[in-house]
Order: sequence, then structure tokens, then C-alpha cells
Amino acid sequence: MELLLRGSEAVYSAQELENRLAASYKTGKPLRVKLGMDPTAPDIHLGHSVVLRKLRQFQDLGHKAVLIIGDYTARIGDPSGQNATRPMLSPEQIQANAATYFEQAGKILDTSEGKCEIRYNSEWLSQLTFADILHLTGQMTVARMLERDTFALRFKDQTPIGVHEFLYPLMQAYDSVRVQADVELGGSDQTFNNLAGRDIQRAYGQPAQVVLIMPILVGLDGVQKMSKSKGNYVGLTDTPKDMFGKVMSIPDNLMANYFTLLTDLPGAQVAELTDANRTHPRQAKATLARMIVGQYHGQPAGAAAEEEFTKVFSQGGTPEEMPQVVVGPGAIGIVELIVKVAGFAASNSEARRLIQQNAVSIDGQRISDPYASLTPKDGAVLKVGKLRFGRITVKSPSR
Repeated sequence: MELLLRGSEAVYSAQELENRLAASYKTGKPLRVKLGMDPTAPDIHLGHSVVLRKLRQFQDLGHKAVLIIGDYTARIGDPSGQNATRPMLSPEQIQANAATYFEQAGKILDTSEGKCEIRYNSEWLSQLTFADILHLTGQMTVARMLERDTFALRFKDQTPIGVHEFLYPLMQAYDSVRVQADVELGGSDQTFNNLAGRDIQRAYGQPAQVVLIMPILVGLDGVQKMSKSKGNYVGLTDTPKDMFGKVMSIPDNLMANYFTLLTDLPGAQVAELTDANRTHPRQAKATLARMIVGQYHGQPAGAAAEEEFTKVFSQGGTPEEMPQVVVGPGAIGIVELIVKVAGFAASNSEARRLIQQNAVSIDGQRISDPYASLTPKDGAVLKVGKLRFGRITVKSPSR
């Protein structure tokens, strides 16, 4: 119980979980622990890893992970936290995204046959008749749906709510019925959906699943939840160098949260590492970054990433390997160089902001004018921000 509740935000209920674990131990029958993931994007980041790691803890205790790829629920898109109806994804987009989920989730989960069951919810949702859907929708009232803050706010603001969005929590709940889940894991934004699973299981004559809620991981900006669209994420497929550098950029006040949710270090050790009177914050952050890189790329990669980071950022050096930035002869605008040629910023406005923040240099010379044009020399090093380096190659017309 101590291990499984570590870092959790809520459990419905702790006594039920303890009873299920005791019964499993007595009978030798493992619990079926469900986690649903909608493939609405191709990549998994450290925010997703919080619940995946919790699922792995259940596996390590002898229980079975039931990973549901929501290829059918993804057609609607989870309305949690949304202030507008999501656009529907095409089956092709969903399938392409789902293909990457297996490989990335496998970096955390034990995907062997006896430990993990992977299901697509189209397996049963696509087979429901209209009569089946009427029966399912009859198990929940509109008043209960409007208890959900997302729907309540949109209803109050007269923002449209599609009827199909009301079906989402029911579809996810029905997944629990079909896989006979004993426990369901989710982030705090999934609380309503997960608790709906308890109600629907009872309506279909099954014991209500235990719901274990994990907190949402705050992103690198220290403010908003980790999200690829917000650019404040660490991807599981990031290179060791990028992963290490990103973790080193988190605000100091996030370290205790990251250590607790992303590592297995005992609480006493976390307390020591996050106490500035006992451990220097930079040293603690380097330990965290090394451990996270080690989880996804191996311990030698973690040590190498730390050595490279120290060389570049503490000793004022440059990376041994960096991408090539190919330009033609003559002058080029600095913003165009950063955005269109190097790809080191997502937009012109972001590039101009970085320049104004003195975060752009060429061969160590700061660029302060966002509207400047320059003629780069062959072999020069372009640096944008703390993490992005590129070696300029001037391509002559004959080359």
C-alpha cells in the first residue's frame, strides 16, 4: 500500500484497494489494472510516464496491466479540460499514433504476455448496437454529466457541447466493464471518467473498480501541465543530450515532485536531495537528470549526457556533435536563419523574443538586433538558447 499510494493524489478508496490486494494474495489471482490511453498524438512524454510507472509498480507486485489503446474513444477526443469541442481524428491518424504507443510504453511497462494485456477498445465499442448504446446512456443522468466542471463551465458560458461528448466518459467506463477492471489508473483530469467506470460496472453487475488518481506533471515552465503543444515537455524519445538538458532547466521548486513521480528513490533520500542546506540544487538536479536519462537510454548514456552538459554549460564549451546548418552565399536575416534554415524556433516571433533575451549568438558573439542581416562564415557555430547548437556550412552555387 505504501508503494502503490506513493505520489498519488486520491484513491477511491484506500480500504477497497487494501481489500482487493488481500484477496489477490489469498487466492493467487492477480488484479487486472487498467490504464486507457487515447492515441491523439504520436509521442509519449514524462507526463504520461507518471501513470505508466504506477502501472509498472502493480506489475512488479505480480498484477496484470491492461493497457487499452483508445482507438475508438480517440474519434471523439477526451473533453476533459477542453473549452471547445475537439476536432475528430481520422482512423489513419489514430492508427499511426497508436503504432508508436506500444514501443514507447514498452520503455516503462513489462510487455511480456503474462504481465501485460493490450487491447483496442474498437474491439467492443464498434460492435455495440443502437439498443446497446441506449442501455448504456440510460445508466447516467444529464445532471450527473453537468457535475463535470468542463461541461458545467461550457454550459454556463453557452459554449456548444456536442451530444457525442457526453458519450466519452460512458465509452471509457464501458471499457472497464469489458476488461473486468479491478483497478483503474488515471491523471487528476481523468477523475470523472474513472469514477464513471465504477458506476457503470455496478450497473452491469460487476464489483466497482478501485480508482487511483495520480497528479498531473507540471511542465518545464513550472506553470502549466506538461504538453507537447505547449513546448514544455520531455519526450521519451528525446536524445540523452536533450533529455538531460531539459531536466536541468526545470525550476528548483519542481524537483521534489519530479523525484517522487519519476524515480523510485525513497522519501528520505528525496528530502535530502531537495533540501538546499544539505544538497546544492544544481547537484540534485543533475542527479535527477542522470536518473531519468538512465531509465530510457541506460546508465552509461546518463553519465555521458551529464559529462557533455558540464562541458558545454559549466565550462563554456560546445557540443562535440551538432546538426549542420546549410546556408547559401551572401547575407541572410537572422530570424530566417533561426526559423527556416536551422529550425531552432517554431515561429518568427519566438526567434525575435530569443534574440531580445540575448539568447542567440554566432561564434560567441551575441546578436541583439532581431532585424539584422549577416553573412555567416563557413564553420561558424550558431547557438540559440541553452540547448540548440548548429554548425554553419556555406554552400557555394557550384556545390
